[in-house]
Amino acid sequence: MPSNQINKVRNASLFAMTWPIFIEQLSHILPGVVDTFMVSHLGDSAVAGLAVANQIVGFCIILFSFVGIGSAVVLTHYLGAGDRAGAERVAATAVGINFWLGMVVSMAIWAFSADMLRLLHLPPQLMPYAQPFLALMGGTLFIESINIAFGSVLRAHGHTREAMFVAIGMNVLNLILNVVLIFGLLGAPKMGVIGAALSTVISRAVACVALAWLVRRQLKLGVRLSWLMDLSRATLARILRIGLPAAGENLCWQASFMVITYFVGQMGVAQLATFSYAIQLSMIMMMLGISIGISTEIMIGHMIGAGEFDQAYRQLLRSLRVGLGVTVATTCVVVLLAPWLLGFFSKDPAIVAGGAVLLRISLLLEPGRTFNLVVINSLRATGDARFPVLMGVCSMWGVAVPLAWLLGLHLGWGLIGVWIAFTCDEWVRGLAMYARWKSRVWEKHARAVRAHVAA
Repeated sequence: MPSNQINKVRNASLFAMTWPIFIEQLSHILPGVVDTFMVSHLGDSAVAGLAVANQIVGFCIILFSFVGIGSAVVLTHYLGAGDRAGAERVAATAVGINFWLGMVVSMAIWAFSADMLRLLHLPPQLMPYAQPFLALMGGTLFIESINIAFGSVLRAHGHTREAMFVAIGMNVLNLILNVVLIFGLLGAPKMGVIGAALSTVISRAVACVALAWLVRRQLKLGVRLSWLMDLSRATLARILRIGLPAAGENLCWQASFMVITYFVGQMGVAQLATFSYAIQLSMIMMMLGISIGISTEIMIGHMIGAGEFDQAYRQLLRSLRVGLGVTVATTCVVVLLAPWLLGFFSKDPAIVAGGAVLLRISLLLEPGRTFNLVVINSLRATGDARFPVLMGVCSMWGVAVPLAWLLGLHLGWGLIGVWIAFTCDEWVRGLAMYARWKSRVWEKHARAVRAHVAA
């Protein structure tokens, strides 16, 4: 990557970095939203079954993301220091590791999908919807694992628009295939939930080819089959030093979320369907915080690689102000439109009303989540990766899970109690991360990173 492009990444505006990432991240969750909307025409039981199956798929995607997260951060450090050869080693190692990890996970889910769903106490009447969906989606997850690696490489180099265009194309293809395969149009068989899974798999495969072509053409990196075998142990160690704590934090969140989903499952199918619809809309709001967090991580990572620590400190504060303002505004719009948006998914008045109440509570939840996401990504970009996971374990399992059980089940507050538990967890973690940033303890990690890439 030429030095002028590297400087361009460091000096880019937050908006210029964030909006393509937001569109891309939104495009990644839209297949789930589209699948939920399409499958809702098959009934609320089908939606509830897919909600549980998607928890397993989501858990695995987070597992893959630790390589993507670690490689993206390490890439920004090398690029900030102007070391292109080091950056290419990181890219090759990331793609190779994620391919093999994805293959192992895919084979495990393909073989044991029904057993996994039974472990989550899926109601038997939902198994015909969830099991075939999970077997097909999970059995091909290695494609998504490669996509995650390629996408991280593109973003770390500042090519956020290219990644965005691929994500948009993937969604358009998924939407078209959903309509054709779920409902059996244009002579295709009516496949129901299997059609929803197959649509996602095909669109992900096309996206994988496009991402590989972009990495080769735009970044001038020699993408080849040898990347799958020629893995650098030293580079992998640096990726894991950042990625494993990030994976620990993300997997901890997903595990706690699965436990809370189990609590919700005890409340009944209608409550589980309401929970699923509200989560889908919350994901859209969450994307703003995630996008600002990722763009800030890229910018700060380049600054750390270049030794610009004071600029990195100020960038987080700017990003946080923007992130909180945008999140509050967006959440207000979603809350106002909540009955209309939920009406797309279900015609049951009780489900629509219950989901609208949860989204109103999100006026408190989402700013806390953005606070948390932006600061965590910034700490990770400095090399301070362990504190977020330690704080995450304490808060998720010491606040979110116990409160969800206490308020949701024991006191009988239902989904409202669960949403309050989510809110408390996000704010506890967010404020703890902010205190860590203000203390500037992270600078000792940043100095170690700078010394390594400058050597």
